Amino acid sequence: MAAHGRPALRDLFDESPTPHIAHPPTTHHRDFYVATDGSYRDSGQGGLGVVIETRDGTRVTRVSTGDSPPDNNVAEYRALHLGLDVLAARAPADARVGILVDHNDLAANVNNAVLATRHPDWQPTRPFVVPRASENHWRGIRARLCGFDEVRAARIHSDDNPAHPLANAPDRYGHVNDEPERCVLPEPLGPSEPAGPQYPPPSRADRHASD
Repeated sequence: MAAHGRPALRDLFDESPTPHIAHPPTTHHRDFYVATDGSYRDSGQGGLGVVIETRDGTRVTRVSTGDSPPDNNVAEYRALHLGLDVLAARAPADARVGILVDHNDLAANVNNAVLATRHPDWQPTRPFVVPRASENHWRGIRARLCGFDEVRAARIHSDDNPAHPLANAPDRYGHVNDEPERCVLPEPLGPSEPAGPQYPPPSRADRHASD
């Protein structure tokens, strides 16, 4: 079931680059996928959008809310912080999560933070570059990342982001916030989707999202 007529989040995730981190063939074994987007206008009015689906394409929830970020970069961090907060309230702690954002630096920072959790000193492979006004949201994002079993972020094109219209027109999509709250778990992996280890192909970090 695709959101806003676009491909399901699982398909978008599997076909998009994941900066700084290899893209193994088991990426479709994520339990949940969360797409987020933030918008900013010179008027000071913007919005945040969130779409969450399970691996089998079942929609968990959507969020569309107005916001007043100082710029577009901050809006993107706020949106992801909101999306992870919403997901954390509906997903178990051992969930495997795929994140979809159309902001390359944000996707890179998320994957860099995930890699840092594997370092003995929790040091990132390269310094984080975070907008100053997003530092508190970045701390919240990192805390949420540690609350799931496995996380990976993919960079998608803005036109393919199902959260984009929710962020850019919260006055039109505010009705999605009235959808019933659901705690949906994905269907178990089928026999054609073995959960065993597989060797990852080379990283696709430098490829374009459309490749």
